[in-house]
Amino acid sequence: MAPTTVTAAPVHAAKPWYKILYVQVLFAIVLGVVIGWLWPTFATNDWIKALGDGFIKLIKMVIAPIIFCTVVSGISHIQDAKKVGRVGVKALVYFEIVSTFALVIGLAMGNLFQIGHGLAAKPDAAAVANYVKEAAAHKSVDFVLNIIPDSVVGALARGDILQVLLFAILFGFSLMAMGSSADRLRTLIDDTAHAVFGVIGIVMKAAPLGAFGAMAFTIGKYGPSALGNLIGLIVLFYATAALFVFVVLGLIARFVGFNIFKYIAYIKDELLIVLGTSSSESALPQLMEKLERLGCSKPVVGLVVPTGYSFNLDGTNIYMTLATLFIAQALGVDLTFGQQLTILVVAMLTSKGASGVTGAGFITLAATLSVVNPVLVPGMAIVFSIDKFMSEVRALTNITGNGVAAVFVSWWEGELNEATLHARLNQQVDPSDVQTAVTTG
Repeated sequence: MAPTTVTAAPVHAAKPWYKILYVQVLFAIVLGVVIGWLWPTFATNDWIKALGDGFIKLIKMVIAPIIFCTVVSGISHIQDAKKVGRVGVKALVYFEIVSTFALVIGLAMGNLFQIGHGLAAKPDAAAVANYVKEAAAHKSVDFVLNIIPDSVVGALARGDILQVLLFAILFGFSLMAMGSSADRLRTLIDDTAHAVFGVIGIVMKAAPLGAFGAMAFTIGKYGPSALGNLIGLIVLFYATAALFVFVVLGLIARFVGFNIFKYIAYIKDELLIVLGTSSSESALPQLMEKLERLGCSKPVVGLVVPTGYSFNLDGTNIYMTLATLFIAQALGVDLTFGQQLTILVVAMLTSKGASGVTGAGFITLAATLSVVNPVLVPGMAIVFSIDKFMSEVRALTNITGNGVAAVFVSWWEGELNEATLHARLNQQVDPSDVQTAVTTG
């Protein structure tokens, strides 16, 4: 058999730099920082805030149908039901191992750099009362029952990712069992997915406006001076997230055979969109499409990425362990070794089902604190004012981790086109402007 070769089709003329999406988003983020800093009153105007909130809502409106269509398509096109179960088990094994690493790194850094000591915090419990109420919904029993939707239409309407995911898996297996008689329905679902991706393409043209609004409002409302003594927690969280991405995920990438820095460069558009919106869900559809073009198996991407948004939130895990230790140190509460181990177990459970929407990590933090030690719950007010500054890095870490997970599981399953992977990562132009043809001689 002749070796597999990868040939690049003629490349379209390069776009002018000012028409490239990630350049526009980056410029919008910088402009938002400047406006928020110099004109905070203007930046906190409701219309400015609406730019960021509106963009996230535009993205969220298509997340449920995208996940439904891609999961159903991925499963229904597989002829062997055992393969779906095998991919799912491999993904969950990977998620649990890597998530544990994220939690342990957060605990280790929190104990090594005890920046919460000496803060002499006097938390206002009223400031977090609403969040504590919402955290009650994350109790383990309620969480399990909440996975099962009251109705499929209601799950789709609310955009409940786990409920949509459950129905999509069942529906996909149903179509698989129907065999060739379901071909027309499979084609319809595939066409619907393409149409929804087209909607995403239209919505993404508004990404610079969304990034500008979100960043300007954040800086205008909180400002550099609002960070105060909490700047250490922000810096430590950023450093820990970077350590996880470049060391843990970097070693995983090297094991598979690619460079984590090249991979990050490949998804830079998505990362900048996430940076501007603080929501990893805002780039989910584009990430899935790029992973398929990177050489990952479509069924694997369709199963791993949506599932990872509920079960593989590495950035959220790091945040929960770091923030829990920080609050305990600030309040003068000494946590025993056993209690810190409890944080690992509880955080592993409470993080499940937390989507990439802005603020979800703060809700799961409330759930974790209430189980580990209720005395710590009022301390959430300490990190409340700076949570926004950490949500961006949570989202960036989450989306990077889920992308690496899809590549790893595709490789583990033997369905990663390594020639395409290296060709994509090594190219120096916008991946959307290149058509790579993979032929077997």
